[in-house]
Amino acid sequence: MSAKHMSRKSPVNTKRINGHGHLLPTPEQVPAFMKEKKFFWVDDKREFMCQGNWTRPITDPSFFVDEKIQWMADNNIDHEVVLSLSQLYCNGVSEQDTFDIIRFQNDFNASIQHDNPSLFTTGFVVQPAHMSQALTEIQRCADMGMKLLCLSTHYQTADGQWLSVADESVEPIWQLADELGLAVEIHPYDAGKMVNLTDQYWRYHLVWMMAQTADTYLMFSFKNFAKRFPNVRTCFAHGAMLSHANHGRTKQGIDGRPDLFPNASHPNDTIGQSNVFFDSLVHDPDTLALMIKRVSSAQIVWGVDDPYPLGEMATVENCYPGILLDQARDADVITLPEQQNIMHTNVINWLGYNPLS
Repeated sequence: MSAKHMSRKSPVNTKRINGHGHLLPTPEQVPAFMKEKKFFWVDDKREFMCQGNWTRPITDPSFFVDEKIQWMADNNIDHEVVLSLSQLYCNGVSEQDTFDIIRFQNDFNASIQHDNPSLFTTGFVVQPAHMSQALTEIQRCADMGMKLLCLSTHYQTADGQWLSVADESVEPIWQLADELGLAVEIHPYDAGKMVNLTDQYWRYHLVWMMAQTADTYLMFSFKNFAKRFPNVRTCFAHGAMLSHANHGRTKQGIDGRPDLFPNASHPNDTIGQSNVFFDSLVHDPDTLALMIKRVSSAQIVWGVDDPYPLGEMATVENCYPGILLDQARDADVITLPEQQNIMHTNVINWLGYNPLS
């Protein structure tokens, strides 16, 4: 059965916007220096994405823009939010190399949006370790009409320390994003550099990337970023699923040992804020039900994480884009109008504009 037919339960009478997708440049689009210095490249056969001594299979043709457009048509996806490539966050990279890499990534994404404005909203990325460069790049990308800033959950300082992007040192970025009214996406990466464990059974992706997002959501809440930067609309990738399960423990911690939380806001202050969003990609209706109970369905945006196999892809047996929301409807976790809003209105509210108008 085709992906289009499998997703027949998903509402098709409302325009559908996927709030979490990815694109790769073609091999010839990647600058030569990135392969020469082993930062990132795509092999000539388009079979692998590569970085240093690491390779990851390209599991679906829709990693590339022409095939992505056909894939979107086949799956009734009217518009897609394309995030920056995690491999290009530039943690631990020199200032000049960071400038060159990020300029390539952001210009590539800008070209995708420019050439296909009705189909794609693309994000841009900066590296907080090089603050002056980051602020200049945010303004440049905003001037090009880009409205979505992508940030890694953590960044590496010049002395090798890992800090959350909700750390005080990153506040100039948040202040500028607030002035510009940007949407922000918080996405994890580099767990293997932060956690001293062998990556057996894909544990970095299954556990530690989720823990990275929970950690930054924790800092985001304690520092009250949602209220301090009210014009920023922040979305946490993969539902920030561990954050919702950890909410009670977080409250117990601050209530039980207030001496350890000087000047911290209570985590309840962030719950349900209208400028804090979470994508729906949590893989089971029970987790989605907890999220909705915590923050309401109005703060959930549809996310497919295509074309990765941890996304809702037909390359995985019995899977297709929108399957979780269909399952959630079957389980009475959400109603049809809520599903339609998650796939459309909520994404627009997060982005701050309607890309289909």
